[in-house]
Amino acid sequence: MIANEATEALVERICRAAKAAAPPLARAGTAARNDALRAMARGLRDRAGFLKAENAGDVAAGEAHGLSGAMIDRLRLTDKVIAQMAEGIDEVAALPDPLGGIERLSPRPNGLLVGRMRIPLGVIAIIYESRPNVTADAAALCV
Repeated sequence: MIANEATEALVERICRAAKAAAPPLARAGTAARNDALRAMARGLRDRAGFLKAENAGDVAAGEAHGLSGAMIDRLRLTDKVIAQMAEGIDEVAALPDPLGGIERLSPRPNGLLVGRMRIPLGVIAIIYESRPNVTADAAALCV
């Protein structure tokens, strides 16, 4: 029970911090978001050795707790997986910026134009297991 309470408190603290950070991030322009994405990709490449060392501990813990071989394989980070993670983030940075786009614009009888504009969603929580590459993919898509 105490571990669950500690986990709940940690998750709540992280969510509150994310909510506080959301408004300035929502105002960031395309160049700033793409710069952040490229920095994320560069960080993965630059810290691949550190990530693999930390991941080795996760893999060992998973094995000690009886995770299946398939789960361990999904959990394991290799140079190839880290390179694919960084490449995926770079690919997202190269996509056209969806924010601010207006679609279904139509005039009303009084001359008012009404349409749908793409805006930042705010804070997004994602639940998954045993796939560290999902963290990079999801984070890139959320930026």
